Amino acid sequence: MVTCYDHWSARLLEKTAVNLLLVGDSLAMVVYGYPSTVHATIELMEAHSAAVRRGAPNKFIVGDVPFLRARYGLDHVLDDVCRLIQAGCNAVKIEGASGHTEAIHHIIESGIPVMGHLGLTPQSIESFGGHKVQGKSDSSADKIYKEAKALEATGCFAIVLECVPNELAKRITQDLSIPTIGIGAGASTDGQVLVLQDLLGMQEDFKPKFLRHYLPGERLLTEAVTRFHEDTMRSTFPSIGESYL
Repeated sequence: MVTCYDHWSARLLEKTAVNLLLVGDSLAMVVYGYPSTVHATIELMEAHSAAVRRGAPNKFIVGDVPFLRARYGLDHVLDDVCRLIQAGCNAVKIEGASGHTEAIHHIIESGIPVMGHLGLTPQSIESFGGHKVQGKSDSSADKIYKEAKALEATGCFAIVLECVPNELAKRITQDLSIPTIGIGAGASTDGQVLVLQDLLGMQEDFKPKFLRHYLPGERLLTEAVTRFHEDTMRSTFPSIGESYL
């Protein structure tokens, strides 16, 4: 699974074998420069989901339900889910389990697939005291394991495990009948997810332990723009072949 936010990147991913796209609420940080995901509104999620669908008409797209929206009541959350589905999502993702199982069950009973998300859930980053690995203590690991089992029982079709120890992710993956998708959870999960900009190395100084840069994207793009500027200043762009006669 790859997280993307716009038509341009979705068109690229449409040409790949990646089978899941996530329109993540991390767009608040990556696209808009906010310090956390809590600034992603349903209006932003709806607009970006529609853009991704137009760029990737044949992909299975999951959209994040924004911060606290699953807590506003069943009718309210179902309205938000409806907006994401009508924008082009095939399913929605909801962070956490405690206090959300009724809403998740209601959404699933309404015919909408739900992906769970456990471990380091970014919408709750303030309660964790920052970006820290979750499930390191026995009690914390047991809580996450029980939440994973609860989400499976509620009907989630898959679960994202974020920033948890490899052994915990392995245990959960082995004991669940639904797929797990890891980010910072080791190689034992059924799948992996990264943000497109991250795997392309678009921010060289952002390099958490779990991230692999598959391209020096920031360097390549800045070099390309610099060459354009230099060619313009030297009047070597456009050439005769790039001009209308």
